[in-house]
Amino acid sequence: MILSMTGFASISREFPGGLLAMELRAVNHRYLDVQLRLPEELRVIEPHLREQIAASVSRGKLECRVTLAQSAQDTPRLELNTALLDSLLAVAAQLKNRAPHAKDLSAGELLRWPGVLNSNSLDPEALQQLCLGQLAALLADFNATRAREGDKLADMLRARITEIETIVAHVKPKLPMILSTWQAKLSSRLQEALGSVDDDRLKQEFALFAQKIDVDEELSRLGAHLSEVKRILKQGGQSGKRLDFLMQELNREANTLGSKSVSTETTQASVELKVLIEQMREQIQNIE
Repeated sequence: MILSMTGFASISREFPGGLLAMELRAVNHRYLDVQLRLPEELRVIEPHLREQIAASVSRGKLECRVTLAQSAQDTPRLELNTALLDSLLAVAAQLKNRAPHAKDLSAGELLRWPGVLNSNSLDPEALQQLCLGQLAALLADFNATRAREGDKLADMLRARITEIETIVAHVKPKLPMILSTWQAKLSSRLQEALGSVDDDRLKQEFALFAQKIDVDEELSRLGAHLSEVKRILKQGGQSGKRLDFLMQELNREANTLGSKSVSTETTQASVELKVLIEQMREQIQNIE
């Protein structure tokens, strides 16, 4: 499966006292670059969020935004734990009897005592676990979106490969005729210029010239590179860098075809090949 580096996904979940909303967006990038936008309540789990993202995404510039919104109908309420408060006051009274000069507990100290105040809102640890769980669901949706876009990119690349193979199949059988025509034209010009030319010398020069303009090897390598691109697309996985390298190799063969060209037909074929290869290269920049 081919994955695109661009994608977007969002998710939200209600919890006691509010709403947790998360969104993830990404664009292409050479490496993995994760930017997190978190509320202060969730800063403590930032390393865990980064680790979870890195386990699902290998390349791309990602922005993960997490927001907490208080729900109007679920405004957090504070309630006194009267049983615990009575126990504290009883202990404080015993202490006062034994140590009359001991300072009395203030109202603030009593309220700060763990467990004296209860809230209907989610406790911090539960909120953190909720966020981590929601990120897993968000990444699943995000990767599904990238996979759908990756399928479209793969289809486009296969279509361009078919066009390139059509051009090569059209040109390759004509190469012997193109070479023969060029030799005849060159021989005629030499005859006109020199009057007479030794046949053996002429054949020797033609053989050397034929080697210089022969593009059969380039076309064979072109076909081999295209086969490798198709294999990678079928295999899937993290293939963007490998495909980008193959585009460089394809472009090199297309350039050589143009530089060795001795006919307008092969020159035009070289231009068309380079256009198609560049279209492929641009789209491959978006593949993970």
